[in-house]
Amino acid sequence: MVFDSLSSPIIGTVTPLDILVFGIAVLVTVIIARIVAIYLKKALGDRVDPTELDKLVKVIQAVIVIIGVYAALPSFDIQLADMLVVGGTLGLVAAFASQRIVSNLGSGLFVIAERPMKPGDNVAIGSVSGTVEQIRVLSTIIKTYEGVYVRVPNEKVFNSEIINYVANVARRFEYTIGISYGSDAEAAIQIIESLLKAHPFVLAHPAPSVFVEELADSSVKIRVFIWAPSRVWWSVRTEMLWEIKKALDEAGIEIPFPQRVVTIAEGARVEVAHAPAEEGDR
Repeated sequence: MVFDSLSSPIIGTVTPLDILVFGIAVLVTVIIARIVAIYLKKALGDRVDPTELDKLVKVIQAVIVIIGVYAALPSFDIQLADMLVVGGTLGLVAAFASQRIVSNLGSGLFVIAERPMKPGDNVAIGSVSGTVEQIRVLSTIIKTYEGVYVRVPNEKVFNSEIINYVANVARRFEYTIGISYGSDAEAAIQIIESLLKAHPFVLAHPAPSVFVEELADSSVKIRVFIWAPSRVWWSVRTEMLWEIKKALDEAGIEIPFPQRVVTIAEGARVEVAHAPAEEGDR
């Protein structure tokens, strides 16, 4: 009796059962869309600007609901083939009209999913270097080290090599320090090692390395490898070089200028050319 009443047409060929099935399908789709939204906000909350993330989540929710409604339409005996033709035609027109927008949107979704960077990271994207300010759906905002605002389309971001300077916890830098042949290289190495050991941001693991690399023309070259936290890498690099310079000076270890020793054979004649005097010097 109840089944017969649900199967009786009320509008054309549409029955209460068709409406019930359609309603349940839409309800399930909405629930799925909300679950996906919660997951995306948790997964991408630290990677994407909150405003842009809300826009992205709403777009994805709308797509899921549209797909769910589309899948439930057969319950109303609607010919999906005709709708696919119309929808496909409209989609092609929209794609050609906004090709770059669609390309940037798709690239943005891939960048967000891959997560090669997050706001606050120091990066280089192609020829642009700086700090990531925002990761939007269509573009990424970079603040260069000179303080310049740069908007990079996500299509370029996706197709470019991305160098993230702070993705790893630690980053290495190095110096080459030349001391004179008359200075004590062993003492210089001990001074540098003691400075590195005392610095709070010079990492013990991986440990720094100090060694004689080359006996050059004008100096004995000491190579220094140092690991520091990526977030303070630049400040440690600039600070340590000056500290090493001061410590070597205090210890009397000379950092020489480039020089060349010229030996003149006995009996050789040396002519020294003088620049002609100015008119006023005569």
